[in-house]
Amino acid sequence: MSVYQQAPTPGRIDGRQLSIRLGQGHEAFEAVQRLDFAIEPGEFVCILGPSGCGKSTLLGALAGHLQLSGGSLLVDGTAVAGPSPQRGMVFQHHTLLPWRSVLDNVAFGLKMQGIGKTQRREQALEMLRLVGLQDFAQRWPNQLSGGMQQRAEIARVLINRPRLLLMDEPFGALDAQTRARMQELLLDIWTRIRTTVVFVTHDIDEALFLADRILVMSPRPGRFIEDLRLEFPRPRNASLLTSPGFTHLKRHCLELLRHEDGRELPRLTPLGLPTTDHPPLRIAL
Repeated sequence: MSVYQQAPTPGRIDGRQLSIRLGQGHEAFEAVQRLDFAIEPGEFVCILGPSGCGKSTLLGALAGHLQLSGGSLLVDGTAVAGPSPQRGMVFQHHTLLPWRSVLDNVAFGLKMQGIGKTQRREQALEMLRLVGLQDFAQRWPNQLSGGMQQRAEIARVLINRPRLLLMDEPFGALDAQTRARMQELLLDIWTRIRTTVVFVTHDIDEALFLADRILVMSPRPGRFIEDLRLEFPRPRNASLLTSPGFTHLKRHCLELLRHEDGRELPRLTPLGLPTTDHPPLRIAL
């Protein structure tokens, strides 16, 4: 037996009595309340909940954009204290720079780290091959379809080799067929890189298809009301969606997501701000 102890695999998350309060004065409210959870390195975890339950707020705290009002949030034993390329974030809408080529967008994070042009472009091209966009490296972002833009966005984040891949409904704006293809692509990428994935969604089918575990949240203030561990074998394909086991768990999730009077709550982004399709709230970060 070796006398050297192998370093632990990075990407573990621990939340203890985690609460996040947003707003000021009489407009202040608790977005998430006393969450206790742990996510193992390399796990694919979906956070599922009704609109406005605080799941994106939790993702914002993991990304380092939002401060806790109580409790602790650790990644590999270290408290989250601000954004880091080690915790890569993919939003519903891409954040590609329109004046840079797809290749240079993907390479931008390496440029900010001071890596030379030749090396960073080689690594960016490798990432574009991983997401199937190597033939579009010299295109502009607006020349890509929505699905291709999100693939480039994923490559842009993954080039930093993050410990965590945080995804806020990244396929929500895509049509159903493209969305299904993107889900399969994401699983294929994840099997190769095995980074920890925390994926926010309110789509039950998506959560059941993608995840090792589903953490189900209650209406605001968000609390975890179920920790579902999925035993569906991998690799997964579309036939899973019509299997008896999938249907059974989907029915169970539907019951969990029913909330009082069908009440819809304003959806928050990972920055804690309401989206434009709801009345504005004044939020202090």
